[in-house]
Amino acid sequence: MSVRINPSILTADFANLEAELARIANADLVHVDIMDNHFVPNLTFGLRMVESLQRVSPLPLDVHLMIDDPDRWAPGYAEAGAYSVTFHAEAVGDPVALARKLREIGARAGIAVKPGTSIGQYLEILPEFDQVLVMTVEPGFGGQSFIDSTMPKLRMLREAVTRSGLDVWLQVDGGITEETIAIAAEAGADTFVAGSSVYSAADPAAQVDALRAAAQEHSHSA
Repeated sequence: MSVRINPSILTADFANLEAELARIANADLVHVDIMDNHFVPNLTFGLRMVESLQRVSPLPLDVHLMIDDPDRWAPGYAEAGAYSVTFHAEAVGDPVALARKLREIGARAGIAVKPGTSIGQYLEILPEFDQVLVMTVEPGFGGQSFIDSTMPKLRMLREAVTRSGLDVWLQVDGGITEETIAIAAEAGADTFVAGSSVYSAADPAAQVDALRAAAQEHSHSA
């Protein structure tokens, strides 16, 4: 199973984002958290920032929309060139229609669920998505602790993806360290968002390598 490490720039130096991106050039994608201060109690980047990042990033953009009304706003991020656009199950009106629209524009379509959201109702529409993001913290702020109780949901997803033969990435986001990435990889995740553990390291690129090694060692197919 391929392992992907997608550092989040939520804890990077916003005044020097081009340089901060260069420090993680060995990662797979760069995770960009879009927050609107409504769906979550924090405000971060918007569409113009993503357009700017798209021009300078050495990596594809993995955009995570923590916003109200993604049915209206998500297509704009795909049109801006984002490689992957993930919206929240709790905020979307019609997840299938939105996923199809994102794919039509040319982006990978992802759906995210908060720690307390059941995954059961989305298993039957898994073919509509390229990625499912299981939040391992409450969305909104970086630096939170990993929530172990989200792992059964991840195992359920891995079983469904394996059984169906679908090519759906299973992503986790929140509290990812060398210790917790092993837990998530064992449960079936293959795509890992790490913010604080990467950008608080003296050498972010070396930390990306360390996280990748830990995930590969414990991956579901190892």
